Amino acid sequence: MESLTNKRKVIESKPLNFLERAYLPAIAQGLAITMKHFFRKPVTISYPEQQREYSENFRGMHSLKRDEEGRERCTACGLCALSCPAEAITMIAAERQKGEEHLYREEKYAAVYEINMLRCIFCGLCEEACPKEAIYLDGPHVPSDYLRKDFIYGKDKLVEAPLNQ
Repeated sequence: MESLTNKRKVIESKPLNFLERAYLPAIAQGLAITMKHFFRKPVTISYPEQQREYSENFRGMHSLKRDEEGRERCTACGLCALSCPAEAITMIAAERQKGEEHLYREEKYAAVYEINMLRCIFCGLCEEACPKEAIYLDGPHVPSDYLRKDFIYGKDKLVEAPLNQ
């Protein structure tokens, strides 16, 4: 059997000349790259003053829409909550009171509609599942906060303002 030292190959490097030992070519190459980038337009933006344009398929904050008459479109069918893979949507349906049926779209409504933004993965499946086109992911970014309870958005934050206000 041959010894392990005989099987190993030794890589021999050529000796460096004076310029290579002084690292002058490497320094000059680094300066050339720096100068090339120095005169380019910067890619960063000053955020509060300038904002980037979002693409058409940007998914932002959820919003519950209203119809042309200012009534909530959500009929508490629960399909959005069922389609949510992260189980971020909680909904409790309730029946309308006697005499209120003519004021609203349907006899059922969402008494409680909450979205836990910490669980939401912004996949858009709730938007696709809604038969009444009541929920959209068309708002801005979800703002930052310090407490977990502040990331549970109820109807007070989700329903868009009526048109007549």
